[in-house]
Amino acid sequence: MQQTDVLIIGSSAAGLATAVSGKNNYPEKDFTVIRKEQKVMVPCGIPYIFGSLENSDQNVLPADSKYDALGIHYEIGEIEEIDRENKVCTLIDGSRIGYQKLVMATGSTPKIPGWLEGTELEHVYTIPKNKEILDQIKRNLADLNKVIVIGGGFIGVEFGDELNKSGKEVTIVEKLPHILNLAFDKEFAQKAETILTDRGVRVKNGIGAKAIKGADGKVSGVELEDGTVLEADAVILSMGYEPNVQLAKDAGLKINDNGFISVDEYMRTNDEDIIAVGDCAEKRHFITRKQSGVVLASTAGAEGRIAGMNLFRLSAIKTFSGTIAIYSTAIGDYAFGTAGITEEDARAEGFDVVTGSFEGMDKHPGKLPGMHKQTVKLIIAKESGIIVGGEAVGGVSVGELTNLLGFIIQSRTSIHTLMISQIGTQPLLTASPAAYPLMKAAEVAAQNMKKAQAQEVVAV
Repeated sequence: MQQTDVLIIGSSAAGLATAVSGKNNYPEKDFTVIRKEQKVMVPCGIPYIFGSLENSDQNVLPADSKYDALGIHYEIGEIEEIDRENKVCTLIDGSRIGYQKLVMATGSTPKIPGWLEGTELEHVYTIPKNKEILDQIKRNLADLNKVIVIGGGFIGVEFGDELNKSGKEVTIVEKLPHILNLAFDKEFAQKAETILTDRGVRVKNGIGAKAIKGADGKVSGVELEDGTVLEADAVILSMGYEPNVQLAKDAGLKINDNGFISVDEYMRTNDEDIIAVGDCAEKRHFITRKQSGVVLASTAGAEGRIAGMNLFRLSAIKTFSGTIAIYSTAIGDYAFGTAGITEEDARAEGFDVVTGSFEGMDKHPGKLPGMHKQTVKLIIAKESGIIVGGEAVGGVSVGELTNLLGFIIQSRTSIHTLMISQIGTQPLLTASPAAYPLMKAAEVAAQNMKKAQAQEVVAV
């Protein structure tokens, strides 16, 4: 029987991060990674296989080279059973591997809602992370023209935009009032919608899909809740992902109410020698502290790094304190980013908040080539001045600005601290120091806080 110190099941973002972090922190330990796939996809790059990239080979995660460089052993296989008492995993080929620590990085699978009729028809697809299946979907779509994407979240929007680039007639059907509705406030979601429709993608908002229609076993259209039928040659289901937890459940690990493997802040399960990270592991929102269904590769990477550091020695300061839900995407020349909680969700959760928004330019002077308008919105807890959310739209610099918003929220930075923070600016690279959108949005928010406090005094 093979023996290893750390056995990691899964090799996407969470598994890779755990292996690399773990080996860096415990170089004397043996690490073994087991994965089903010959090649692992870059999760966030999958939509771009269908437009911007030539093929899926250009979207392969370079995990194997990292493993080789660090001396991490990896195998292609599938774990069938976990024997927690004897600390042994059995593969479907009958081979066995013993471990000291076991890491569950089993990921997630696209949802196929049971209530939606017609999902079994030919040319109805979900978006998995399996290279062979993705290649087959791309080949099948080559001769199909009218594509309906059900679901207007990030993957649905990105997938729709990429198919539009490749010349398809694309319609996105979203039950919520706007696309990207769960991540952005109305004004940002509407802007994204306008840009997308200007690019040729049709959007049907505020109405859900009732059934997928077919003829001779193939897709012919999608019936909406109001009875309207949209013609379609293919349907893409982008309705979220569900965690792969059956292996953990069979092993007796605790599963939370949302279907994720329960973990503590060190990413440990109810078995202290088994860790869970990534899409299969429990999440709590950084701001609301409620259980969260957010599954992001960036979150998975953070969890993997934390798990790797705490495998054999716990650190009270190296813990996962909740997902900040940092998202960004691009539609044409525009980038959108969000972190923390939206204004709408903050108020719905009972937070007393004020906001501040500012539109400026991402270079200075504004006549420089490539200049792009940039809008930043900050959501502030009125009582403390702590920044709990932020949203931005602009050029490509919004991607890193979104990460900065995430740092600000995670460090519980106040609006007052942000306003006295020093920034570096350069004409070709940043906005003007006198009109830096992030800082100006902070100033507007601070003014709004003063007004709100003054109104409270008058009311008293």
